[in-house]
Amino acid sequence: MVSAEISRSWLLVNGSHSEEFDAAAATKADQIVLDIEDAVDPSQKAQSRAAVAKWLETKQAWVRINDRSSEFWSDDIDELRDIPGLLGVMLAKTEDGSHVTETFDRLGGKTRVLALVESALGIEEAREIACARGAFRLAFGSGDYRRDTGTSVEDIAMAYPRSRLVVASRIGNIPGPIDGPTVGTSYGILREKSEHAVALGMTGKLCLHHDQIPVINEAISPTQSDVAWARTFLADFEARGRVVRDGSDLPRLGRAEKIEKLAVAFGINPS
Repeated sequence: MVSAEISRSWLLVNGSHSEEFDAAAATKADQIVLDIEDAVDPSQKAQSRAAVAKWLETKQAWVRINDRSSEFWSDDIDELRDIPGLLGVMLAKTEDGSHVTETFDRLGGKTRVLALVESALGIEEAREIACARGAFRLAFGSGDYRRDTGTSVEDIAMAYPRSRLVVASRIGNIPGPIDGPTVGTSYGILREKSEHAVALGMTGKLCLHHDQIPVINEAISPTQSDVAWARTFLADFEARGRVVRDGSDLPRLGRAEKIEKLAVAFGINPS
């Protein structure tokens, strides 16, 4: 499994459909997220939560839990704490850094908390959320954000919240944020949206269907030309004794090292 710090595709799986868990785990998704929040009717929360916990006794996944202000948050924490297969939680509707820290502490101070930011308030508090103790990574709940603000789906309209998450992640010194899902069956649109997210600095994407995974993984991975440039730069840097010639060398070095790390993790080699 690809490290969660650099994971590209995050497959959401309905937590009330336990018969689909094994199939989801067998896909090429970098991470799977069993959803016991929006995907599950309130009357089915307890049943779905128990099914997810049971599956995690022998398998591994992330779990999207209910938000801190909901009546289900505490029960989610109690059921999932200390489950061996829990890789981390995706905290829905995060709007304050304390939501992350309280979740982190209630889970024992070891479980990673991926903060899902889904509202205008959450976007404006993104820096505090990214800097909160226990914050692992940010994700963008783009659909709920649009409903909260009346923003259209157009790239220019959604650039501000995406960029806020990118900047907040950098300030918080956490991995780049994960973009929201693209609804629909057009691979062309999915690729375009994924590439746009990468251009803004995002490094992952939520997905709703397993057939979206290959498109997302390819679009978010470094290109062969990127890898060729990075390896040429790193070889030259080593050959000159790692001497920094000017102010541009350090950012180039950082980018080259990041690309090389991703290339190794994803098995990308220039042709």
